[in-house]
Amino acid sequence: MISAKIKKLRNKFNICKIDGYVVPKNDSYFNEYSSPDRLKFISNFDGSAGLAIILKKKNYLFVDGRYTIQAKSQCGNYFHIVEIHKKLPWEVLKRGTRIGYNPYCFTGLSLARYFKNYFKLVPIYDDLIIKKKIRKVDNKFYFIKDHISGESAKSKINKVLKYLRKDKSDCLFITAPENVAWLLNLRGRDNPHSPIPNCRLILKNNSEIYLFVNKLKIQNLSLRKKSLKINIIDEDKINTFLNNFTSKKIILDRLSCSIAYTNLLKNSINISNKNDPIYNMKSIKNDIEIKNFIKSHIFDGVAVIKFLYWIKNYKKRLSELDAVKKLNFFRRKNKNYLFPSFDTISASGPNGAIIHYRVNKSSNRFLKKSDIFLCDSGGQYKYGTTDITRTIALGKQSNKIKNIFTYVLKGHIAVANSNLNRLKSAHLIDGLARKFLKKNGLDYPHGTGHGVGYFLNVHEGPIAISKGYKIKLKPGNVISNEPGFYKKGKFGIRIENMIYVKQIKSKVFFENLTMVPIDKELINFNLLNRNEKNYLLNYNLRIYSNVEKYLNYKEKFWLLSQF
Repeated sequence: MISAKIKKLRNKFNICKIDGYVVPKNDSYFNEYSSPDRLKFISNFDGSAGLAIILKKKNYLFVDGRYTIQAKSQCGNYFHIVEIHKKLPWEVLKRGTRIGYNPYCFTGLSLARYFKNYFKLVPIYDDLIIKKKIRKVDNKFYFIKDHISGESAKSKINKVLKYLRKDKSDCLFITAPENVAWLLNLRGRDNPHSPIPNCRLILKNNSEIYLFVNKLKIQNLSLRKKSLKINIIDEDKINTFLNNFTSKKIILDRLSCSIAYTNLLKNSINISNKNDPIYNMKSIKNDIEIKNFIKSHIFDGVAVIKFLYWIKNYKKRLSELDAVKKLNFFRRKNKNYLFPSFDTISASGPNGAIIHYRVNKSSNRFLKKSDIFLCDSGGQYKYGTTDITRTIALGKQSNKIKNIFTYVLKGHIAVANSNLNRLKSAHLIDGLARKFLKKNGLDYPHGTGHGVGYFLNVHEGPIAISKGYKIKLKPGNVISNEPGFYKKGKFGIRIENMIYVKQIKSKVFFENLTMVPIDKELINFNLLNRNEKNYLLNYNLRIYSNVEKYLNYKEKFWLLSQF
């Protein structure tokens, strides 16, 4: 099947006068979850990040360290797998090659990173991978109320207008749907795991707004549109509008404004290429958002604790898919739960070594007492987004496994206890997370933390905790804390909490949001110092005080046994 699709694509090369074609993971909205997913279509690889290049006689798939094992398994027979953090496309391909690309799916920044100026890049406006389908409207957009968002759309617009005036720009072209969602307090369901409304927007410094959207999705929003001075432009007419648009200076988001739209504007407008200022604005959660995050994590903690008690005590045969269904069952019991914030990673034994493993009928394993079980999951609630990973023992484990788990735990605790007044950069916090693993010759091939959206994307920039990522975390930032270790073909370990940056007077520190205990059966307490043991005790006490009223007697007793 893969070979037939590749052959069909290659048959178009002569017509387009190209030697190869590049296929991104993202769609034209640059969302994490693509629709359509061109990369999966052409390669069978379904990870959340990657890039394929199809040449006349050879194919490459570029992925990061999270997906190396998965990529080799899913498409290694047809693609040379390259770790993109080690080699970029310009370092692998023969210089001078004519590479075709879809200009709606690449930014100038991404093309420069992948190819520099060593290749002839040929824009092809007809999609060579998937034919455009007739639009259908399954879910209409809606506004969230101010008591949930913590700030009115009008207030947010005024913040951006203040930025535009200071920057001496006439307007901002907001091409990332997540940023439009934040600005207008607008939500939709154009994404399987996020309440993202696929649309784009131009905000002028006189407060005038042009919203590019499928009109059928906003028929129920007429009153709000008038109060915010929103001019509605059908998304199919965006090219014509941009081609005729006039302005002295417009800001285009380097991360999500495609080459196609940049080219429509560049001949008549002075363009300022920089990151959309909304990324930073929305990364700092307000007091209401933090309060609602805390509430969401209490409810989510109850669901996960019930699940962990259940799986620890289940006597019959149980598979990875059974575990996914049961966890969803516990989350759905809460009336404010909507849907998963990503596909649950339910991984036992060797499947745990596949960092972003997605269980299906063919990969599904039955859980064994000799396994450790890694479960990475999350939920979208009406007022918050959650993400948690717990690794648990299903039976007695070796000292080796316990020691490695404890090294990961020590790094996790070190992050949680970071002195943010002293550690001014996220890469220094990342070093703390790896410290104890590295002392023992171990490490993990992914970042330590990613930003998390407020009832938006579970992975949200610009904040992160990672090697070389020199960014200062600020009060209100919500981020994950997830060190791990993976042994190919054997097991995977990851401990993930969501945390936020809190400030009391002059002291800045992390506070846990996640309310789920860490499996005591996997800890070698001899490797923990007094402060680390006190951390676990205080963490468990806090969990118990928040969730005990939602648990039955047996679940409470199990939770107390984790102290």
